[in-house]
Order: sequence, then C-alpha cells, then structure tokens
Amino acid sequence: MQTAPSQKTFQALTILCVFLMTMHSPKQSSGQVESKPNIIFIMADDLGYGDLGCYGQKKITTPNIDKLSQQGMQFSDFYAGSTVCAPSRCVLMTGYHTGHCFIRGNGKDNLRPTDVTLANILQEAGYTTGMFGKWGLGHENSSGLPTQQGFDEFFGYLDQHHAHNYYPTFLMDGDQRFKLANVPKSEGKWGQGVAKSKEEYSHDLIMDRALNFVDKHKSKPFFLYLPITIPHANNEAGKEGMEIPHYGIFDDKPWPEPQKGLAAMITKMDTDVGRLMQRLEQYGIDDNTIVFFTSDNGPHREGGNNPDFQNSNGPLNGIKRALTDGGIRVPMIARWPGHIKAGSRSAHIGAFWDIMPTLAELAGVKSKVPEDTDGISIAPTLTGLKKQEEHKNLFWVFFEQKGARALRKGKWKAVQQPIHSAIRLYDLSSDIGETTNLAAIHPDLVKQLESEMDSQYVAVDRWQFPKPKKAKK
Repeated sequence: MQTAPSQKTFQALTILCVFLMTMHSPKQSSGQVESKPNIIFIMADDLGYGDLGCYGQKKITTPNIDKLSQQGMQFSDFYAGSTVCAPSRCVLMTGYHTGHCFIRGNGKDNLRPTDVTLANILQEAGYTTGMFGKWGLGHENSSGLPTQQGFDEFFGYLDQHHAHNYYPTFLMDGDQRFKLANVPKSEGKWGQGVAKSKEEYSHDLIMDRALNFVDKHKSKPFFLYLPITIPHANNEAGKEGMEIPHYGIFDDKPWPEPQKGLAAMITKMDTDVGRLMQRLEQYGIDDNTIVFFTSDNGPHREGGNNPDFQNSNGPLNGIKRALTDGGIRVPMIARWPGHIKAGSRSAHIGAFWDIMPTLAELAGVKSKVPEDTDGISIAPTLTGLKKQEEHKNLFWVFFEQKGARALRKGKWKAVQQPIHSAIRLYDLSSDIGETTNLAAIHPDLVKQLESEMDSQYVAVDRWQFPKPKKAKK
C-alpha cells in the first residue's frame, strides 16, 4: 500500500518541475536567449537605400537578400554611422556617434588600445570572432589592427584606399600581407591603383574565407562581421571603376558600361548572400543564427556610376557625402527564425550606434557595453518581448567639403550643410525627400534642434570644421 507524499516532498517536486520548465524555456523575459545565437553582420559598401528589390529597386533583382526580408524584419528608418566609410565603421564598432567617436572622418587614423569594440565584447561572451572585408580603422603595425581590436581572424583590406582596388597585389591575412597574382599598371603607397593583369578578384577571395570561417566554427557561437567592398568603385580607375570579372546577365543590356558593372556587382553580392545562407542551412544552424544586412552609407557617383540611372537612393534626397537622408539612411534587414517575426516591418528610428548594445544584449553581456556610448539596444524591436526605448535624437557631423551636421528628432530633421549655412528643417513624415524647408515656419523648433545639435557634439583638435570665408570688402 502506497502512502501519500508528505507536504515537504510535494513542495520539493513542485520546485523541481518549475526549475526544469525554466531550464527548457527557449526565451527569457529579458529578451535574451538561453543558447547564444551565432551572429552574422553583412555590410555592403556604398549600397543605396533603393538598390535592393525589397526596397523598391526595379532594374536589378536581389532575390536572396529579398528572402532575408521576407523571413525577417525590414527597417524603413535606419541610419548609418556617417555618410562616408571610416567614421561609419568606427561608429558601428565602438557605439559612439560622430559627435563623440574617435575616428570621425576618412583618413589614416587607427583605433587605440583603450578603445572597446563590438568584437571585444562578443569575445568576452565566448564568441569566436572573424572579420572578412574592409576594415578602415587601422593600418599595418598599428594598434588599430582587427586582430588587436577583438577579432580572432581577419582577411581583407585595412586601408580604405587600398579597398578601392578589386585586383590588388595583396590582401591582409591577420597582420601579414597575403600576395595575389594580380599585376599592377599603377600602385599607390597603400596598395590602391589599377591592375593590368587581373587574375584574382578580391571579393571572391574574401567570401571564400568567410564561408571557411563558418565551416570551421559551426559547432560553437561565432560572430562573423562581413563588410564586403561591393558595390564601391575603384576611384583610381576613373570611369572604368566598376570592376567586376564579367557583367553576366547584364552583358547585353543597352546600358552604359559602369551601370552594367554596378548591376553585376550587386547581383554577385546577392548570390553570395545566398551561398552563405545555404551554408547555414547545410549545417542546420540557420535557426540559431541572427543575420543582419545593411550598407555603410548612401550610393556613390564614382567610377563612372550614375546613381540616378537605377534610382539608387529611392525616394530619398542626396547621396554619399550628404547628410540629407540619401547619404545616411540605409537598408537594414534582420533575420532570426523563431525570434524575429517573418515578413515584419519596423519604422523604429535607429542607427549604427545601436548595434553594439543590441548584439551585447542578444549575447547576454549587455553590462559589458561602456556606459557612455550613444546606442540603445533594438533587441526589443527585433524580438517583441518588451517595450522599445526610443532615442531623444540622432546626430551626425561631417568634416569634408564645407562641413555639415544634422539631427533627427522624431519626424523632424534638421540639416546644416554647409556648416556655416542656415539650418534647414524637414518633416520626414510628409516629405521623405527633404524638398520643402520649413525653418521659416517653425523658428522655435529650429532653435531647439540647434541647441540639441550643440549638446551632442564634443569638439576635438583632430576633427575641425572649415572656417567661414571672410566677406570681401
């Protein structure tokens, strides 16, 4: 004859059941996941807001990237760190916007040993970290090398000028030069130039290394940062700067040669995104991998390319080097089956400085993010598990040409470009193309946004706005 369990036994069994249920729960209320997801962050170079099919592109098809959008979340109001290369990448890696970050413009600057990068944080979380493509934040024999800034593996370009050249004589493998068979017609100090014998296409080598990284580290959490160089132009090649081995399906199009080149580049990029996703499926890890896709800034008018030909900036105004949205608003797609709702769309206003806290939260190490960074985690938007915190504003500065600064606050956008011109004001909710200046109608708002821009900027000697020209007597 069995006896009834005692009250203490019953309580112990209840506690054990609750504990086991908690251990097997796939998600926590905080938005973190028990099993750390693999993280892949793909960033194109000079890809416009309107260059993808899912963002309205008509002349070039991008089925693999469009599939990411169909299976995940597409953002309408996401912004790059800057309107040019190096500062945008610095913002992404360090979580500070260009009013605060160390590298605020293109140059030959190197991250410092004291800088904390996204890769450092994910390394601390137990991730194997790999970067393949264009770095732009450090040079040979400097503290800015990727392998000294949190990456276990690196293959690609250090210098952004070197990265213009798709047929260089070398790429960097860790801290060593990896020689290629290309023969230069001309070559600059940093490896930039034009090849007369084009044997090895750098993008293909970079993608092969990225896929090999997944092959090697598929059984444990990894962070793959893939800042590819496509569709940037080789500026040193002039109007023949859209370098690609062949035009493929665009070869017979009655288009200018540079437009065939741009289209073929974007198609190659899309094909390689498909190859990467197939690799994840092959290993059965695609459901436990969050994939981001974006661009470092707006489209370019370089290498013979005309961004108007295929409407690269979509409904936006301006291109690379502008602080109107065409220069800084970028595609942003995030896919994570079972966690991010398929086919979802978000109008959340976010930017590159949000990526560090977002990935840190998803990896369970949000406390490792430096307290003074400018970002806010968008994990709540991605997973829908809690309320999303909003930015008070988003801010940018730019030092090239005649200098510029801009601020977005809700539906309002203030732009001062050139820096010594009057501030222009736009209502993005009704004027996404920033065509109608409302500054004269809302002078008090302009004054408020000017004050907010002033408060967001910490001046440093290295980065200076051009001085105003003195009026002629």
